[in-house]
Formats: sequence, structure tokens, C-alpha cells
Amino acid sequence: MERNTGGGGARPQSAGQGVGPSSGAPSQMFQFKLVLLGEAAVGKSSLVLRFVKGHYYEHQESTIGAAFLTQSVTVDNAIVKFEIWDTAGQERYHSLAPMYYRGAQASIIVYDITNPESFERAKTWVRELQRQASPNIVIALAGNKADLENQRKVEYEEGAKYADENGLIFLETSAKSSQNVTDVFSEVARKLPKSHSPADTRRNADAIQMNAAGQEENKKKCC
Repeated sequence: MERNTGGGGARPQSAGQGVGPSSGAPSQMFQFKLVLLGEAAVGKSSLVLRFVKGHYYEHQESTIGAAFLTQSVTVDNAIVKFEIWDTAGQERYHSLAPMYYRGAQASIIVYDITNPESFERAKTWVRELQRQASPNIVIALAGNKADLENQRKVEYEEGAKYADENGLIFLETSAKSSQNVTDVFSEVARKLPKSHSPADTRRNADAIQMNAAGQEENKKKCC
């Protein structure tokens, strides 16, 4: 499998941005729930912030519970709007993860190419989604921090081979340099079915957020 070095992905479109009247404008809009999973400190939040806002912060604060963002990409003459749940990687939040990936049509599982343990953890997330998530969920595996080539501990071929064996999209990414960040979301968008658009995703997102907040508050009380 050849390396994808980026540059060929679809142009990101800000959520809520209108479609112009030109003849080449996308004709349809679809909305999908996407969840990011992975070990703490692999760069999930940085990846999402680079995709959604074009920003990168050298010292990104850890996510507590989960964060919710939206962004759209244009692929195959259609706008695909992602409702993105960026989950916390700390072990104490693992029990909350099923609330976020339940009903998700897509997932990006992130590991750090300088951290072999995060790669093994990514495999655990893949197996969990294959067992418990929606049967047709589209899964991408992202080897993040590709800018740290001189500190690499997980070879590109290792990630590509695992992805190929499990039917996953695979790209190495860098939130810092923006390498393949848009591309990984665009590749997911291309794989998603365009025959329907879940109408109740926003309501489900609000319900999950309230439920997660309540569980976290109860956990604080009992601990």
C-alpha cells in the first residue's frame, strides 16, 4: 500500500456555509455522526481542531468526557456534514465511550506513531467497534504525529497492513503540519452511503451530551 501524503483531499467547508448558485455547486447534503477514539495524548483533539478551525496548539488541554464539533466536506458533488464527538482517551472515561459511538455512522481511531502502546490500544478500539457499534460503521485508522518521523516507533507498513486486514481506511496524519488531516475525513465521507441523512442526529447528540454530563457528575459524587 502506497503512502498517502495528502494534497488530494476535498476542500473543507465550514459548517452551515451555504452552497452557491453556480452549476458546479453540490446538489445534496448529508449529515453523519462521527466519533474519534484513541489513547490519551495521541492528538485526537488537535486533529479535530485542525480540521474544523484550521488551528493547532502546541499544548492542547486534555478532553474531559467528550467535545462536540461540526464541519463539512464536499465530496462526489455532495456536502457531507460531520457531527463529531471527540472522546477523552483517559481510562476513567472508557465506560462512557459506548454512549458516543452508539448510532455513529463513522469513526476515526487515532494512534501516535511514536507510541507503540497507543497502536495496540487502537486495535482494541477497532475490535470493540466491530463487536458493538453499528454493523455498517465506516472506520478509519489514523497514525498521528507523522511530523515526528525521527521518533517513529510504529512503521507505516505495520499500520497499513493492519488496516488492510480489517477493512479500514488508513492514513498517517499530522495535526501540527496538517498532513492528511482533511484527507482522512474526506475518505470517510466518500465511503459513507449517500442514500439517507439521519434527521435526528442533532437531537441524539444533545441527549448523549446531557446523559454523559449526568453520569460524570454522579461518578464525582460517589468517588
